[in-house]
Amino acid sequence: QVVSSQSSNSSAVALDAVVAGCSTCEREQCDGTVGFGGSPDTTGHTTLDAMIMDGTSMGVGSVGDLREVKEAIAVARHVMENTAHTLIVGESAADFAVEMGFEKQSLSTPHSEAIYQAWRKNECQPNYYRNVVPDHTKSCGPYKPAGGRNDEKHDNNQAQPTRPFEKRVANPDVSRTNHDTIAMIVIDDSGQHIVSGTSTNGANHKIAGRVGDSPIMGAGSYAVSGVGGCGATGDGGVMMRFLPCYRAVMNMERGMTPTDAAVDAMQPIKKLFPSFQGALVVVNAQGDIGAASYGWTFQYAWRSPKTSQVEVVSVPPNV
Repeated sequence: QVVSSQSSNSSAVALDAVVAGCSTCEREQCDGTVGFGGSPDTTGHTTLDAMIMDGTSMGVGSVGDLREVKEAIAVARHVMENTAHTLIVGESAADFAVEMGFEKQSLSTPHSEAIYQAWRKNECQPNYYRNVVPDHTKSCGPYKPAGGRNDEKHDNNQAQPTRPFEKRVANPDVSRTNHDTIAMIVIDDSGQHIVSGTSTNGANHKIAGRVGDSPIMGAGSYAVSGVGGCGATGDGGVMMRFLPCYRAVMNMERGMTPTDAAVDAMQPIKKLFPSFQGALVVVNAQGDIGAASYGWTFQYAWRSPKTSQVEVVSVPPNV
């Protein structure tokens, strides 16, 4: 997670800064969880999710399950600036990228192929299937729903059934080192323009086609100029249900400090999913920074015109 401050007379420079920062991480394959050559899905392919949000115009561009194009955050900006849409996904996102001048190329590397082959040899463990046959803990499938269709039947007069996902415990094989995101928040020197963005290659061994929280406005990131911005990382399949970044920014609009806003935004997730792992970094328009961490020690980096170098802050669990 990165919080940065840039000098600007308009949101354009802040947008440039977010694209430049996330693009650097995409090229350098940060942690193996951003950019090409990491986190192969169940078919062995690396796919990318990214989002950029202009807190002044409330413009948003996102791509999900992007294939064969390395520059995910840059493509997301084209979605925002060159279409009337917000989110484009899958092979169609790659086709759109080509229209915008990007080159199709493989996102696989010898490293990602080795990860995939080792996973296959390990009976596809760990994986994200649930309530299927054959046993997903002992087999690579193909799978079918256990007992036929597994629809939930809702009766307003009866207690709702506990969803299988809520029963899960933290998987020790799914951790920060194979399931992470870069998020950036950039504020111009006037504090009038705030831009946020994210980029990731998602969860390692995710089911093909899965899109996480990173490209979802209000979940992976959110920005409102004059108020503040937020970036999220962690168990996106859970966190996206609660729009924690939207909650955090709205909390600041109501007067909370960044830390209080972040901690409060995480409380509903903790209550329903006590074994999840995740974190938020939040900054207000004045440049005050806060963070909330649950289930791990989270680190973010920040810099302002008043600092001579990037500073890294560790946040132990505080939710």
